[in-house]
Amino acid sequence: MTPPSEETPPEETEAWETLDEALQAQDTVLTKSILDGLEAEDQARAVSLLSQENREALLVTLPSKDFAQLLQELPEAQAVELLETLPSEQTAAAVECLPAETSSRLLRELEDQDSAQILHEIQDGESLSELKARLEYPEGCAGSLMRGSPVSFPQETTVQELLNDLYNHADDYSDRDIQYLYVVDEEKRLVGVLQLRQLFWAPRSKTIGELMIPDPLSVSDQMDFHDLAEIFTKRAFLGLPVVDDAGRLVGVVPRDTVQRETSDEQTEQYLQSQGIVDGEELRSMPLFDRCRKRLAWLAPNIVLNLAAASVIAANEATLQEVISLAVFLPIVSDMSGCSGNQAVAVSIRELTLGILKPKDFVRVLSKEGLVGIINGSLLGILLGAVAAIWKGNLVLGAVVASALALNTVLSVLLGGLVPLFLKSRKVDPALASGPILTTCTDMCGFFLVLSLASAVLDKLT
Repeated sequence: MTPPSEETPPEETEAWETLDEALQAQDTVLTKSILDGLEAEDQARAVSLLSQENREALLVTLPSKDFAQLLQELPEAQAVELLETLPSEQTAAAVECLPAETSSRLLRELEDQDSAQILHEIQDGESLSELKARLEYPEGCAGSLMRGSPVSFPQETTVQELLNDLYNHADDYSDRDIQYLYVVDEEKRLVGVLQLRQLFWAPRSKTIGELMIPDPLSVSDQMDFHDLAEIFTKRAFLGLPVVDDAGRLVGVVPRDTVQRETSDEQTEQYLQSQGIVDGEELRSMPLFDRCRKRLAWLAPNIVLNLAAASVIAANEATLQEVISLAVFLPIVSDMSGCSGNQAVAVSIRELTLGILKPKDFVRVLSKEGLVGIINGSLLGILLGAVAAIWKGNLVLGAVVASALALNTVLSVLLGGLVPLFLKSRKVDPALASGPILTTCTDMCGFFLVLSLASAVLDKLT
């Protein structure tokens, strides 16, 4: 008996396609229903795959709170792009619904004119004042990263009064991520911190000034992000209170915010090291903007590569005599470049963590020099043996081995030191270290192979 044929089920329609059809039909109810049914990751994918026209149509139909929620789920670059393209009166309503730390971060990424227009449209005076105050802080300092409105009480408050306040304002406090209660004096200066569990066993008539942990660790609202990250790395705090110059409590920096900033910085450094230098790039962005961003990196590299190629041109006669050298030129330069990139990565990471300073060049020189000598010698012997066996010429093997060993030492020294030099000159190490290292290792690798070969040319031919 012939088994029944099985029909291949039709390919499942993706969420963004369903959303696209709902937008084309101008069905706002269905559009919102589809979006609400998607996880955060799927929402970001759906919005990315929509056309520019439908993306704007989607956001125009969303209530301000839903628009704000979507902005929080999208990659920051995409959220900023949407704020730039939509009318300021619509984006202002969504910005008002965002947490202050999120809205201030997005506004910082906008052009000054776009940011000013959105601020002008914000109706809530309290939200506007808080946003302006945050934007006055330098980017990346504790004041720009903190969550405002920390829960604080005067030190004369009794345990009973505090518990009553928590109960009476439960709806307000439930929206905040409260880990600690802070104790302040009559001038709003931070004087202590109180753990919630202390309240449940304490006599109701006691004041919180008697129960608090006095003189808690706090950070200045001007403290740099890297110093903040170092504190959180060493200590297991869930959050740190932020005070102004007068010691007044102005906010709290949570651990997860510092972790997010660290991750964002590492991502940005990685993108810059790979040639994405003018801010984050997403494929939902306009085509010519993406081309411009990439050409800003690629065009200067033509000049650098021509400089490296000029070394080969200057030694063309040697290369024609020993054509087998052409096989080893890219190997020597590439292997040395890989070693140098490892040193670059370690230096940039240590600079980010704050455990390395630009003045530490002697320490880097000694540490990387030893690694370069050992690894360069081992790699040189290995590649030199391959060359000698392949061509049956020990001199060729010695030339290749020596060139790779010397170039590896040079590349790890450059890789370790160039980020320190750039940092001391206020240049982003992640942006410029790669091209400098690549050009130097290529030029030196080609020069070492060809000049050493020229010196013993009669024994290679």
